[in-house]
Amino acid sequence: MFRFFESLIDPTATPERPEPPASLGAFYWHFLRQAKALFGGLLVAGLCLALADASVPYFVGRIVTLVTSTRQDQLLVVGWPILAGLVAILLVFRPAVLFMRGLIANQAIGPGFSNLVRWQSHFHVSRQSWSFFQNDFAGRIANKVMQTGPALRESVVQTVEAIWYIAVYGTSALLLLGSADPRLAIPLVIWFVGYATLLRWFVPRMRDRSRAASEMRSVLTGRIVDTYTNILTVKLFARARDEDTYVGEAMDGLMDKFQGQFRLVTIFAVALQLLNATLVAAVTISAVWLASRGAVSVGSVAMAVPLSWQVVSMSGWVAFQVSAIFENVGVVQEGLATIAKPLQLPDSKGATAIVAPRGDIRFERVSFGYGTGRPVIDDFSLHVRPGEKIGLVGRSGAGKSTLANLLLRFFEPEDGKILIDGADIATATQESLRAQISVVTQDTSLLHRSIRDNIAYGRPDAPLEEIIAAAKRAEAHEFILGLVDLHGRRGYDAHVGERGVKLSGGQRQRVAIARVVLKDAPILVLDEATSALDSEVEAAIQASLDRLMAGKTVIAVAHRLSTIARMDRLIILDRGRIVEEGPHAELIARNGLYASLWRRQSGGFLEEGVSEAAE
Repeated sequence: MFRFFESLIDPTATPERPEPPASLGAFYWHFLRQAKALFGGLLVAGLCLALADASVPYFVGRIVTLVTSTRQDQLLVVGWPILAGLVAILLVFRPAVLFMRGLIANQAIGPGFSNLVRWQSHFHVSRQSWSFFQNDFAGRIANKVMQTGPALRESVVQTVEAIWYIAVYGTSALLLLGSADPRLAIPLVIWFVGYATLLRWFVPRMRDRSRAASEMRSVLTGRIVDTYTNILTVKLFARARDEDTYVGEAMDGLMDKFQGQFRLVTIFAVALQLLNATLVAAVTISAVWLASRGAVSVGSVAMAVPLSWQVVSMSGWVAFQVSAIFENVGVVQEGLATIAKPLQLPDSKGATAIVAPRGDIRFERVSFGYGTGRPVIDDFSLHVRPGEKIGLVGRSGAGKSTLANLLLRFFEPEDGKILIDGADIATATQESLRAQISVVTQDTSLLHRSIRDNIAYGRPDAPLEEIIAAAKRAEAHEFILGLVDLHGRRGYDAHVGERGVKLSGGQRQRVAIARVVLKDAPILVLDEATSALDSEVEAAIQASLDRLMAGKTVIAVAHRLSTIARMDRLIILDRGRIVEEGPHAELIARNGLYASLWRRQSGGFLEEGVSEAAE
């Protein structure tokens, strides 16, 4: 039975429309509709449980009346149906309902629904554009994805329970007290007004303070993760104390938000206890007074006092359930602000997979400026023929890497278009486009997985023999064999640490090159691909790069002009425009900007500001 309920929700199911809506109610329903039968069952179980609990004071009153009005030798004869009913409620019906509620809430909804929300939130967020992740802390985003699932689940479960207890306890108490004597119901009516007033004043303030605390918790998480991610930089610059201050400020901010939140909780608890004590005293005094005048029976007094006590006990539970509901709603609201953002760069409607066996690339009058109004790429046109190898040259900010990012469709051109084998990349699915392009960047990032998984990332089904062959071509095989991680895994099974931190920059770069060798895409983009390699290692793998580039269309970006001087054609950029182009020897003979840059090389590195000096 446990396994049956545990299997009712598939936590990695993806809905037909994976993008969560941005409004709070629609965001809730987006997930709830995928488990509506279970939440319906929880609603029914909650009603049954509330009815069972509310019936106990009724049976107590009936039993007291029976005892005070029946001869002792007739008590069991006359009273057995009442006793049997009470036993059936307490020992059969209520435990059965509790068990069923536990199966629904704990086995089905508890782990399954929380992880369903997390999975689908991650599914959507992971497909956001690159700029989405550039504008936020990775830790903060992850924190919201992790918190939103449990908060959404808890707020719904608590609401289901609170609704029935308020409705059933309130209605049954009014009916039972009113049926004994309408005057007994007056304190309860007054109490309900005071209770509603307390909730109306305190709960929205608790919600707002909870949301502020949740936001501050995300900020703190983001700062801590930022420090850990960049721990090498922190240590190299001896800035541990500054990071303490940076994280400590967020910690102090979180403490301030929590303190404000819990001050309100304390005041609310005291106010509610005073209100509840007033109700019990008022009902007890009223019942005794009415009994002294013969208006109500002893059984009614015995029913009224525990009933009022049961109502105030329920009220405290419901009040803090309502408070917790709004706390969790605040967490969900804060989470959906990040999770439910529409995809910033979605595939176009009707996008199709692109295949580019030739690797013919055309930039047609492309302009782009990151939305600033000042173009980084300005009316740029370029035709890269199939199998041609070009180098992009220019100072920092000239637009070299921007062109590569536009080709990969990390950004959309603000004007113009880019074609691959005659197909506009704006009409292609992004995954199929990037499957046609291999990239080695300056800042190589590896996944915290095995060397084997990292090299095979572009071809997960590649056999180990091909992975090893790719590593050998990248001059990486020898150092890989000597790797051992913390858990004793060796060689190609060794894990590399977060972002590949256990490897040197040159080792990471060689693993990245091996990954590209194995992927074997028709278009190759080298963005400062050998910048992390020393001269000896660079020379050792240059022949491998030459073999890698054979038969492929290559766009290479480098500050070290010696690494791209052998390209078929060099494109010299300045302020997003082509100012010169041609092979190395021709550009040197022309004695223009490129020749000036070549002469000003210092150890093969292009100095900043050289373009202005050359002009």
